[in-house]
Amino acid sequence: MLQSLAGSSCVRLVEQHRSAWCFALLVLGYLLYLVFGAVVFSSVELPYEDLLRQELSKLKQRFLEEHACLSEEQLEQFLMRVLEASNYGVSVLSNASGNWNWDFTSSLFFASTVLSTTGYGHTVPLSDGGKAFCIIYSVIGIPFTLLFLTAVVQRIIVYVTRRPVLYFHIRWGFSKQIVAIIHAMVLGFVTVSCFFLIPAAIFSVLEDDWNFLESFYFCFISLSTIGLGDYVPGEGYNQKFRELYKIGITCYLLMGLIAMLVVLETFCELHELKKFRKLFYVKKDKEEDQVHIMEHDQLSFSSISDQAASMKDDQKANEPFVNSQSPTSNDSSLNN
Repeated sequence: MLQSLAGSSCVRLVEQHRSAWCFALLVLGYLLYLVFGAVVFSSVELPYEDLLRQELSKLKQRFLEEHACLSEEQLEQFLMRVLEASNYGVSVLSNASGNWNWDFTSSLFFASTVLSTTGYGHTVPLSDGGKAFCIIYSVIGIPFTLLFLTAVVQRIIVYVTRRPVLYFHIRWGFSKQIVAIIHAMVLGFVTVSCFFLIPAAIFSVLEDDWNFLESFYFCFISLSTIGLGDYVPGEGYNQKFRELYKIGITCYLLMGLIAMLVVLETFCELHELKKFRKLFYVKKDKEEDQVHIMEHDQLSFSSISDQAASMKDDQKANEPFVNSQSPTSNDSSLNN
């Protein structure tokens, strides 16, 4: 008996705070996912980093042995300066000296990566004025970009998602939920094909040092606005039509970002995902809502009654004046 009562009370407690329990599980799951990613990345990449460090150490020792007139401190100062310039997008290599980072097309590409929050990091402002302008430009431009993307996606999704789903639902009588799921899957497949697979094949041809996996990796990192910057197209020393290529990449990034947002919005409108998201939302207190509604109704009712009373008084005041006679005078007139 006591066990059944305790079990029912526990179930009732869980049901009352279901949203809080779901949110706690969500936070725990996210933290575990972060730890899982850290463990996998560490176990996969750490051996390669160790091999690269050993290789660089051997090359450094060999260089110092072949050039005994050069001290290790001088070599490290030179390498430090080279690495600092490389972080600003300036390479010391002779085959990369012909590519400028701040011509118009490169600056346009940089502005698009800043406003879309992709931020490859291969090119950064060198001067203090450029850094200050980048801050002001980003503060204004990023919200402007979000507004622009929201307006574009809101118009596109009407013609790409909502009207096709309603057409098949009304014209052919299919279930709206099933049509929405199939449409979202088809739209996702088309987007992956047009903005990931096909561009990856094109990049693998145009970029000499990229294979298909690296090209697909660049497309995903770019359109997901992660922007690690380890792969940036159009930076080769023998790149043909570099200016036109940079403009094309800028257009690809903007169109791909819009397509990604359309797909995400399409999936977010699915009934199943809406129900799943509601598990983690904070539910409004019904009693408080009812109190607010009752208070609002009482206020409105009292105001209406006050208005009605004032209207009656005004009507009485506006009526023509009539001499009222006392009942005794009426009786006397009747008797006469």
